[in-house]
Amino acid sequence: MGFQQGLSGLSASSKNLDVIGHNIANANTTGMKASRAEFAELYANAMGSAGGINQGIGVEVATVSQQFTQGNLSVTGRSLDVAINGNGFFQIDQPNGSRAYTRDGSFKLTKDGQIVTNDGGSLLGITATPDGVIPTGGVVGPLILPAGGEIKADRSTQLDLRFNLDASATVPTGTAPAALVPPIETYGTSAVGYNSLGTAVPIGIYFTKTGNNTWDVWTSVDGGAMTNSGTMTFGNDGELTSSPTLTALNLAESDGTTFPVTFNLERATQYGSSRFSVTKALTDGQASGKLTAINIDDSGVVLGVYSNGKTLAAGQIQLATFTNEQGLSPIGGNLWMATPASGLEPTATGVPGTGNIGVVRAGTLEDSNVDLTKELVNMMTAQRTYQANAQTIKTQDQVLNTILNIR
Repeated sequence: MGFQQGLSGLSASSKNLDVIGHNIANANTTGMKASRAEFAELYANAMGSAGGINQGIGVEVATVSQQFTQGNLSVTGRSLDVAINGNGFFQIDQPNGSRAYTRDGSFKLTKDGQIVTNDGGSLLGITATPDGVIPTGGVVGPLILPAGGEIKADRSTQLDLRFNLDASATVPTGTAPAALVPPIETYGTSAVGYNSLGTAVPIGIYFTKTGNNTWDVWTSVDGGAMTNSGTMTFGNDGELTSSPTLTALNLAESDGTTFPVTFNLERATQYGSSRFSVTKALTDGQASGKLTAINIDDSGVVLGVYSNGKTLAAGQIQLATFTNEQGLSPIGGNLWMATPASGLEPTATGVPGTGNIGVVRAGTLEDSNVDLTKELVNMMTAQRTYQANAQTIKTQDQVLNTILNIR
């Protein structure tokens, strides 16, 4: 009779209690995955054990396995709180340069516009171009909004007009007082252009019929006098002819110089209608804008909302998946690192919601998947197991004392 079995039982039970205690301590940790101790029996190898007569020598903790089941999603309402619903991990570049993975989506925004974890790790994705286009197959790197949370002013180069003129309109009589006002029977709309400083410049556009399928275009810039900017002609099918004769608008810079803004009238039509209808009258410039809000959609696109009314994509989150998630090594801070067991590189990386990759939910966080009630029951069971192993050691000691006291 020996003490090995009881001692190994005490050691295994103690480690089991450590695992249970760790689970309970992290019951409220975002994205935490519970673990469990898995045991294996121990036998002493012996030549004579082939017949099945070989008493065991105890127990060991074979492994502590992680349980990557989905945690509940709790609504926070904070735009930079992001949960993964389904498979996948956020990819993080840590401050020391190593790559890590997490299910904790409680991200923050630095003063430089970088999206980071609480420990300063950078959230990875594909950065959009300056005009908000996410390139297909782009390089994965830290997601950064425009520096300082601001987009610069951009002067206008084109005025895009889409409208329909009434083909049944009559040709007015008399001559228009050019550079003063257009003829009395006038159709008009307005738009706003921008100079290099982002200063808004109001633009007025008016149309007067001068003959069958022919219209004059009148423009006024910044409240100035109206001038005849050219002629539009339409075919019998109501479509604009291929070469409208229009001059460019001239908008003023702050130093008094001017720059041209060209017309885009390719979608103009002249159909029979009782009214003049405009579907679009926009320029391509913009005033400067400060970041006012951040939105993240289910496919991981990070959208910046700016004070100038623009919504611009900053990038798109890229999630990573592993075939053997349990092979990932927890390193603290709600992070895992890849190992040879999990694969040193993810099995797949990609846009949320594609393939077997889960979707993301902004304004929510994934709760710990620890079942507190179950862990408390496990703790009581582990405690009784510990006591029972201690009792076997006590009994072994009593037997040994009995033997030693034989006279």
